[in-house]
Amino acid sequence: MEQRHLGRTGLRVSRIGLGTLTWGRDTDEHDAADVMKTFWEAGGTLVDTADVYGDGDAEYLLGRVLEGLVPRRDLIISTKAGSVPDPDRRFDGSRGHLLAALDASLARLGTDYVDLWQVHAFDPDTPLEETLQALDIAVASGRARYAGVSNFCGWQLAKAATWQLSAPGTRTRLAATQMEYSLLQRGIEREVLPAALDLGIGLLPSSPLGRGVLTGKYRGDALPPDSRGASDHFGLFVEPYLDDTASRVVDAVSTAADGLAVTPLQVALAWVRDRPGVAAPIVGARNAQQLTAALSVEALSLPDEICRALDDVSAPVHRYPDHDWSTL
Repeated sequence: MEQRHLGRTGLRVSRIGLGTLTWGRDTDEHDAADVMKTFWEAGGTLVDTADVYGDGDAEYLLGRVLEGLVPRRDLIISTKAGSVPDPDRRFDGSRGHLLAALDASLARLGTDYVDLWQVHAFDPDTPLEETLQALDIAVASGRARYAGVSNFCGWQLAKAATWQLSAPGTRTRLAATQMEYSLLQRGIEREVLPAALDLGIGLLPSSPLGRGVLTGKYRGDALPPDSRGASDHFGLFVEPYLDDTASRVVDAVSTAADGLAVTPLQVALAWVRDRPGVAAPIVGARNAQQLTAALSVEALSLPDEICRALDDVSAPVHRYPDHDWSTL
């Protein structure tokens, strides 16, 4: 699998990443081992998790799977901290919480460092410089090799990255930002992506298949019983992309797939993988069969005319001040 630099750093990652959102819940240890072996044998290196996935079970399961199966040096392990199961405070970006969460993650993973550690979300109740200091401490102590953020909007990302760059050698630059990005969700193109490109931050798209909808499995009124849309855990997660607007995009993706003799999954994943600024889309596969289908995109590059057609049908509305307001 092709390797790409993560932002303006020396870290190289596989251009498809493996997500573990379902591990410990819908993906058991046997399936997780099969998925990891399939990913590693295909040349994949980037494995993404978080301390809240499965209430910590995803990290624990990842650590179990790695024992004796894949050499630690062959993987780029990324985890996140900051989301908390508290209805009164969804995010805790305090230095104390983040560093304690990192230590707990390392214990579950069974490793003494992670390659990439990301703040899971912006915490409006904690000074940003305090949150970012946790990243500096983690890197300086060797518990994390690189640092990033996730789910920061444009101004938050730009402020955080600029703060880190203002003291080179003292503060660690942001290597990555993880955001939802797909043909069904292009909101980051307004401000987040331009900021990331300008500041040398690599983009790791989550839900690159539109929460599974872009595979075409939900066309019409279909709701496959084994799908996330029918799941008690993820049904509400998928529901926003089951509307008429999404249906038109899915139809266009399916038409392109028919013309290229490939699958809708391959078309949707190839589109986001090759967008400017993207380092590696994160694909969450419940089993090895699903992962193999996603990894088959490695040999596919979409023709320019197909990309333009997909761009047009999925184009978000950009008005003042995102685009040239003098034309409005």
